[in-house]
Amino acid sequence: VQLVESGGGLVQAGGSLRLSCAASGIRFSISTANWYRQAPGKERELVATITVAGSTNYADSVKGRFTISRDNAKTTVYLQMNSLKPEDTAVYYCNAKITLWDYWGQGTQVTVSS
Repeated sequence: VQLVESGGGLVQAGGSLRLSCAASGIRFSISTANWYRQAPGKERELVATITVAGSTNYADSVKGRFTISRDNAKTTVYLQMNSLKPEDTAVYYCNAKITLWDYWGQGTQVTVSS
């Protein structure tokens, strides 16, 4: 089982990034996919969720700026991040949940400069 994130980097405030998470070894099409983030000294927080049916949910702090999507054929989940703010700086983690099983990626750093 492997979840591999990519797309992180350094961007100026107001800019955009698109994160990708490629899954292998799991039945991705029946998983709920999530993006979490963890800033230095803070707890990991849930940023966005997309269900098997394609329903989405977002943390209040990113609503209207971030969009989660999935491509089951490519077993990949995406996080489009627009209008980035310095407070979005964190390590972003991909997560897939299938019933009682929980899978995590290694994380990708996103740094937003002011």
